[in-house]
Amino acid sequence: MKDITISKDIVYIGADDKTIDLFESQYIVPNGISYNSYLIKDEKNVVMDTIDKRKSDEWLENLEKALGGEKVDYLVVSHLEPDHAYNIEVLAEKYPDMKIVGNMKTFAFLPQFFDIKNIEKRKIVVTEGQELNIGKHTLQFFMAPMVHWPEVMVTYEKTEKIVFSADGFGKFGSLDTEEDWTCEARRYYFNIVGKYGVQVQALLKKLATLDVKMICPLHGPILKENLRYYIEKYDVWSSYKPEDDGVYIAYASIHGNTADAAKELVEILKQKGAKKVVIADLSREDMAEAIEDAFRYDKMILATSTYDAGIFTPMEQFLHHLLNKNYQNRKIGLIENGTWAPTAAKSMKSILANMKDITICEPVVTIKSKLNLDTKEELNKLADFILNI
Repeated sequence: MKDITISKDIVYIGADDKTIDLFESQYIVPNGISYNSYLIKDEKNVVMDTIDKRKSDEWLENLEKALGGEKVDYLVVSHLEPDHAYNIEVLAEKYPDMKIVGNMKTFAFLPQFFDIKNIEKRKIVVTEGQELNIGKHTLQFFMAPMVHWPEVMVTYEKTEKIVFSADGFGKFGSLDTEEDWTCEARRYYFNIVGKYGVQVQALLKKLATLDVKMICPLHGPILKENLRYYIEKYDVWSSYKPEDDGVYIAYASIHGNTADAAKELVEILKQKGAKKVVIADLSREDMAEAIEDAFRYDKMILATSTYDAGIFTPMEQFLHHLLNKNYQNRKIGLIENGTWAPTAAKSMKSILANMKDITICEPVVTIKSKLNLDTKEELNKLADFILNI
């Protein structure tokens, strides 16, 4: 791992995981993931979260090296999810005098994961805005429930003006991966935190009252420069505003005829001057990537075959994922295909009806088996409508 410099008194002790295939057993991470953990060295030494069991040995080595023979006085638990909390019990046994800092919900959940001796005497329960002085540094705690578990809290280090942001501002990818932050942070946000936009907005309002010079998340790089850019991205994402003008075409095709219609529409949109058109085959696309793009663009067209009098499975799964992630505030066009009873549009509408502020564009295009001159004309009408709405 490359050297991660935070400050003289704050040391990075996390680890990269480059052999993991699926993060949270569902998200493809071609460049791995980082499990971030930090040590604040002062009159009292504070560990900011532990890491996943996959990297326990490396983490303990990093911690011991950073401590230089000293002990841990406090462990701050920002988030109890196992990729950040697995080593709580290990650390508690290694340092029997160490206090554990969390909120009421932290300690309600803690016994479900760990059996820590003398926990009642060791726990420090903090509330909104409470401070902990450890010498030159003072930690202030802010509750961030449902970003993305109920017990989540963030910590503001007042001396160096650093926010330890838990899963907020995180991204996929190891720290030694050179890649654009926005793409993988967006995919991370919408798939892991995205349902809870209202709660993220509440956290952003709290951060707006602080003088923040650095953000240290539990996944992804430490953010030191141009913090306004990252905060503005989170504001857009968590308010469910489209990030970019563009048309996202997601299709689910059994034998290729629906795919042909989707690809034809791409060409029609480009000819009509669409700024950006992105197309995805839901049978093969990474679902997390599809979710990311659906939230990114202001307009979306769904094209699917009818299947068992409903929706072809990849499209049905996609729509239910969007519903679960609180998808809203978008303009959507529909294309259905069926040989004897095309009913996919009706089924799609029934799912979309449960989403907030969704505008269905006209016409809904019905294809019977494959494109013909009439249905191509319908695609042209749909393209005109969606580009001018």
